[in-house]
Amino acid sequence: MEDPKNIENFINEQKLRLIQKPDCAASLYNLGVAFMQQGKFDEAIDAFEESIVQGVRMFEAFVNLGYIYFKDGDIDKVVKANKKAVELEPRYARGYANLGFAYLQMGKTDEAIDALEKALELNPEIVQAMCNLANAYLQKGDIDKSIEVNRKMLELATDFSLGYNNLANAYYMKGEFKEAIRNCDRAIELGFEVHPDFLKLLDSHRTKPKKKATAETAAKSRRKAKK
Repeated sequence: MEDPKNIENFINEQKLRLIQKPDCAASLYNLGVAFMQQGKFDEAIDAFEESIVQGVRMFEAFVNLGYIYFKDGDIDKVVKANKKAVELEPRYARGYANLGFAYLQMGKTDEAIDALEKALELNPEIVQAMCNLANAYLQKGDIDKSIEVNRKMLELATDFSLGYNNLANAYYMKGEFKEAIRNCDRAIELGFEVHPDFLKLLDSHRTKPKKKATAETAAKSRRKAKK
């Protein structure tokens, strides 16, 4: 449904269904998703909210509302929407993942860790949740745990450039500069734009190539050796 014409046709189809059955929660939800894809967030909010009124367990509508609120920069509403989603469906990993991300943005590290770990307990392969969890541990100052989570994440997503960048930062904070450099270089290979200030910090820890002795220097060394 990526094509704009297909989206418009889909919207018209849902509107026709709603004429026949105005209280159809599924059609209202579908309408909200289509509006969201078009970037018509006000219309999407109206559709999702109405689907919640008409439906019984519209937890996905709450998560989509959370996405729109995040785009608007209202993190408090993001938290409330995703909390409601996991209340309705306690096994909804995406809801916990989004909730953890929102808490991380608010600087509520412990709450973020709890929500993200719950998300990964329900679905161990949500790469973005693992990335956010690693950042949460780093924010908390638990560098070893951050490294552990980052490495586990990169086993699942071997070409995730941001993961290598984050791992490089964690190793740098731990003082393991060779590992920091290695992971930073891998992030760059994969196309990640590493912050210039971090590159400067790493440059001071890179092994400088030994200068080749000039013919004159070598001659002086030989003369000294003969004396």
